[in-house]
Parts: sequence; C-alpha cells; structure tokens
Amino acid sequence: MGKKGLDRQLVLATRNEGKISEFKGLVADFDIEIKSLEDFGPIPLVEEDGKTFEDNAYKKAAFTAKVLGLPALADDSGLMVKALGGMPGVHSARYAGEGATDEANNLKLLKAMEDVEGREATFMCIIAIAVPRGPALIYEGTCDGLITHDLTGSRGFGYDPVFYYPPLKKTFAELSSKEKNRVSHRGKAMSELRDEFDKVLIWLRQRLAEEPF
Repeated sequence: MGKKGLDRQLVLATRNEGKISEFKGLVADFDIEIKSLEDFGPIPLVEEDGKTFEDNAYKKAAFTAKVLGLPALADDSGLMVKALGGMPGVHSARYAGEGATDEANNLKLLKAMEDVEGREATFMCIIAIAVPRGPALIYEGTCDGLITHDLTGSRGFGYDPVFYYPPLKKTFAELSSKEKNRVSHRGKAMSELRDEFDKVLIWLRQRLAEEPF
C-alpha cells in the first residue's frame, strides 16, 4: 500500500466497541476512514506504565501507529480523588488489582472514602493522535464532581456509579449517553478534537508526506 490514502485513515487503538462507535459518530462528517484494532490481526499489548495519562495515551497511539504503519488515536483516562492524593489516577483501571472489575474498583474506592468528608474528584481524559514515526497531537478534557457514599445508577462504565455531577444532580451512571457525552471528560476532549479535526487532517497529510516510503 502506498502513501496515497494513508492520511484518510485513522486507527483507534482500542477494541472497546463503545469508544469506537462514539468516535465514529463524532467525525462522521469528515473525509476519513475510521478503523480500530478489531480490523487487524493480533498485535502486542502496550504496557501502560506511564506516570501520567498523557504518557500512556501517547505510548498507545505511537506504538499502534508504528506497528500498523497508519496514523493512530488513543486515549487514557481516569479518576483523581483529592482526599486520596490524586489516586487512583493512572491506576484507575487496576485500582483493585490487575484485571479488576469495575465493581471491585468502585467498592475499594468507597471503602477508602468511608470516613472522608471532602469528596471532591476530577475525571481526566487525554487523547493522543500519532503518526508512525512518533510526532503526536494531544487533547485534554476534565470534569469535576464528588464521590458518592454508595453505588448509584446502572448506565455507563468504570467509576460512573460513584461520580456525582452536581450541575445535573446525578451520577454519571444515571445520565443518558447524550447527557454524559456533553459534560464528561472524554466528551470534552473529543469535542476539542472534533472542532479542530479539519486541521488534524492537514497535519496528518503533512506528517505522512515526511515518512520514509
């Protein structure tokens, strides 16, 4: 495959169907073909050992771009609780251990917050878009809220049942996907990216033109 057309393809470095569907909807008006890891054979897993969300997002995007020879997008996100010194942070997905379920992570967090009065927390999402030789664009979104005392709501995933969003007086797990996407950390990062996506396509064309053939 030649370079022609590579700037019209973008690989989402995920197998999460929810993320894939959400992103395809956000860029439906743009002249680009969205693929995901589901469109390719097995590739090695990336060890998410970065100290920041940006480290991990960039690592996943750059690795995927290099392995597949195509521009790639990855995100890394998590929950930072003020009273816990920013934990679980980059360890959000494995807070209760490697391979932990969402419920296990949530119950561990509620246990840690049992006797804590200050319950402020922030969700953060970093999106990185990388080309095979490594340069990347970074987008960021945050959302502030409070940690609940109980699991509340059945929608969403991750820490949604314990993250209360004061402006809507609901947890993320009580919001519809449309409501959540409008105010969430990932929704804000995606919105920032979408607003600049025409410029992103120009950047991709320029960067890919510099790639060795």
